[in-house]
Amino acid sequence: MQQKTIILGTAGHIDHGKTALVKALTGIDTDRLKEEKRRGITIELGFAHLDLPNGQRIGVVDVPGHERFVKNMVAGAMGIDLVALVIAADEGVMPQTREHLEICQLLGIKKGLVVLTKKDAVEPDWLELVKAEARGFTAGTFLDDAPILAVSSTTGDGVPEVTAAIQKIVGELSGKMPTGPYRLPVDRVFTVKGFGTVVTGTSISGQIRTGEDVLVYPKGLKARIRGIQIHGAPASEATPGLRTALNLQGLDREDIERGDVIATPGSLHPSYLLDLKLLYLSSARRPLKHRSPVRFHIGTAEIIGRIFMQQDEIEPGQETFIQIRLERPVAVLPRDHYVIRSYSPIRTIGGGIVLHPLPRKRKRSRPELWSELGMLDRTEPQTAIGYHLKQAGARGLTQSELAIRSGLYGKGLERALEGLFSSKNAVRMDTDEKRIVHGDIYRSIKEKTKGFLAEYHHENPLAKGVSKEELRSHIFPPGAGHDGRMFQKLLAELVTSGDAVQDKDLVRLSSHQISLGEKDASVRQKIEDLYKKTGFEPPPRKDALAVVSSEAGQASNIFDLLVREGVLIRLKDDLYYHRAVLDQVRYMVVTFLKEHGEIAVNDFRDLTGGLSRKYMIPLLEYLDNQKVTIRVEDKRRLRG
Repeated sequence: MQQKTIILGTAGHIDHGKTALVKALTGIDTDRLKEEKRRGITIELGFAHLDLPNGQRIGVVDVPGHERFVKNMVAGAMGIDLVALVIAADEGVMPQTREHLEICQLLGIKKGLVVLTKKDAVEPDWLELVKAEARGFTAGTFLDDAPILAVSSTTGDGVPEVTAAIQKIVGELSGKMPTGPYRLPVDRVFTVKGFGTVVTGTSISGQIRTGEDVLVYPKGLKARIRGIQIHGAPASEATPGLRTALNLQGLDREDIERGDVIATPGSLHPSYLLDLKLLYLSSARRPLKHRSPVRFHIGTAEIIGRIFMQQDEIEPGQETFIQIRLERPVAVLPRDHYVIRSYSPIRTIGGGIVLHPLPRKRKRSRPELWSELGMLDRTEPQTAIGYHLKQAGARGLTQSELAIRSGLYGKGLERALEGLFSSKNAVRMDTDEKRIVHGDIYRSIKEKTKGFLAEYHHENPLAKGVSKEELRSHIFPPGAGHDGRMFQKLLAELVTSGDAVQDKDLVRLSSHQISLGEKDASVRQKIEDLYKKTGFEPPPRKDALAVVSSEAGQASNIFDLLVREGVLIRLKDDLYYHRAVLDQVRYMVVTFLKEHGEIAVNDFRDLTGGLSRKYMIPLLEYLDNQKVTIRVEDKRRLRG
């Protein structure tokens, strides 16, 4: 079995001994930069690994404690499974201790322990006082019942006990499974001579292998994985929770920056707009107002944004739903954790989770748009998917688009969709893109189609049906955003169910029957009689209609009905003959040919009483097309 991946992070005030503790536990010095060595503080994230007594190896993230570098702490905390909150025994709880604990809570960390460092620098009585202070400080937080252990990183006193406590907590954690798309928020980018561009970060979901393609979000740049290192050692794949370096082929150092995300192609979508659930910290000093500018931290990105909410303001300690509009796009998924800091002065004021990564603008004048966020926060997967499908309308969503909006992948998404398909609340349009439309929308479009056909038949009672193209353009106007395959599926279902009939390019309701009233029947007879009477020299359509147009507004449709029924037959352009006249012509020509063997144009003229070429040629060609005659040079003979 694959061993679960666990990340331990440190948190706490500057100079409280986080880095020394990591070195005492792992033997690795995470102060890797010269500037950090010189100043004695951790500026960038430091990484190490800890081998537990039971043989399991876990990752360790040493995050900075200085106030100026809290944004790095936010980046490091993403993906942390448990935290060691470090408090120096000689100083106790300090401002950054409080802020780091708040950030850990906002980022959804659920497990951890409290480590009192520098125990060798204080008397036992003082140490007990600090323990009591730490217990009171963590009351009501996820560290409420966590172990509180004292240690000296200098002498090693207490280190085995801390290691044992970490092992016990790790045993209670489920770890990260490589589900969903691969994602790595970039915290560093550099060039290695002979290898090219390298990015580093902590893999937070999915898995990636050497040779696979990735995209750099939100820029959309393509690259290929040339090589992978996990905690400094070469590897063939990267999985969640591991400190990872990716050697990217096809991109320069300047193409990527901190805050970008390396991810599976097609798995994310950039957006300037996010729907969020926000906990506004009780430690905030003033109410948070609508349209307030903030510093938005997610993954390794820090972006200036503006808060929009339904109310004018919220008080410290309150929870609400907000929408944030960012100066630059981000590519995130539902349930991703974020932190916001005030614009000025800079301090952590709140955070929470992403509810919708690709929302529409929510106006304060429409409260129903804000109530949707409560549904997205509490809802079951099937309901959330149903919501996103309804928002997509007739266009629907592909399965990959649904995954981005719902945060569900693989079997979880398939299970939710199976329930929707079985209940007819979702309809699959095709198997290639796996495009899906909400069942209610599909049914409403089907009813709209039947309604349009009924209305068309009412307004055009003599028409056999409506053309497919006219029907489609009415049901799906240009620019409405739909998949043409929906129309084909919908039409096929109407025909299969017996609701509609398709005759070549015409569509009609199966219940539609052409019936003429007394007046229209009279007009029909007059047109038919006219073409019988005129015989070999019929009038053009417009002249025939002129004779009866004063008697019926449907004269043109009645004429078309006669054509559809085969009573009138069009030979060319505006030349129509009654079928009885054409039968007469056929009889005359066949009789002549049986006696004489062949017929020339002059013979046909004599046969028809001196008919002009205007009529003779179309009639002779009609007999050819009907396979009655065959032309041989300038004469015609009976066919076979």
